[in-house]
Parts: sequence; structure tokens; C-alpha cells
Amino acid sequence: MPEQNFSSDAFTGLEAAIVLIAFVVVAAVFSYVVLGAGFYTTQKSQETVYKSVEQATSNIQMVGNVYGIASVPESGVNRIEFTIGLTPGAPTADLTKMTVVYSSDTVSPIKYSYGGATSDAAQQTFSALKSGTTTVAPAMEQNDQITIRINLASTDLLKANSRYNLEVRPVKGAAYTFTRTSGPNIFTTNVL
Repeated sequence: MPEQNFSSDAFTGLEAAIVLIAFVVVAAVFSYVVLGAGFYTTQKSQETVYKSVEQATSNIQMVGNVYGIASVPESGVNRIEFTIGLTPGAPTADLTKMTVVYSSDTVSPIKYSYGGATSDAAQQTFSALKSGTTTVAPAMEQNDQITIRINLASTDLLKANSRYNLEVRPVKGAAYTFTRTSGPNIFTTNVL
């Protein structure tokens, strides 16, 4: 009977086991890397979706009425006042970077920027005050109500039966736009 060499057969089995273990380890490392990249990509796309929703939704809402103040009612409304607030869950809004755009049937769009406590038609600034106070509001937090005042130049006055647009553009989020029509008669104080 020929002599068998069991040691070379066993050695070949050991080599096969080592190679198999090496393949399993490499596959495990590769799958870990692929899964990690997948989790990272999913997290980044989730952040993108949240940012998109934040930018696409308006964070500002109207609180109450829009008022038109006329120093000389026969000439038309020379100041517009309205109150805004944040929608539930909206982040703090920086009013110093916010703009308000006014236009009407006879007036091309005019951009007003933040003016603190003063609203100046010549400088095209609006005032932002915490409602019911004389406190200047550079930022709007949850539950704050901010009164915006816009003084109109003598050439831009809002006449009776005129349609006008106001667009509030915060630095983050979509603009809040509303369109109204003034009444048939202009009084000292008007609900527009």
C-alpha cells in the first residue's frame, strides 16, 4: 500500500481556511465602509430636505389688520401699519436684514429696509417696534408681535379704491405677500 502524506493535505486545508477568513474579513470591512457611506449620504440628504422645507415655507404670519393712516384724508393714506409674528416652530427672524416691498396701481415697487424706530419715506426705511411698546425690535422671537410702519412719500400716497401689494421678505424663508384694496373713502384711520 502506498504511503500517504497527510501533512500536505492538512496544510492545504489550513491555507484554504486562512484564505477564506481573509475573504470574510475583507468583505466585512468593505460592507462596513459601504454602509457608513450610505448612512452619511442619507444624513446629508435629510439635512438638505430640512433646509429646503425651511427655505420654502414662510416663517412670518399676519397678526390682525392692516391700517392706513392719512394725515390729510383728501390726499390719501401716507402711512401703512401692520403687525406680524412668527409661525409656530419658526426660527428667530433678523429684522435688520428684512425688507418690505410696497407697490400699488400707480406706484412701482419700492423696497424699504430696516430703520429701527424710524420710518422715513425719503430714506426708504420702515420701523419695527414690539407691539404695544416703543421698544425697537432688531429681531423677532416666538410669541413676539412686531408692528411694521411704512411712511409713504407724497408721490406714493394710497388713494381711495386703489389696490396695493406689500411683500415682507425675511432673510430666511419664503416671502409673505398680501394684496389689499383701499376703501371708497379715505379717513384719518382706515382698515385696509
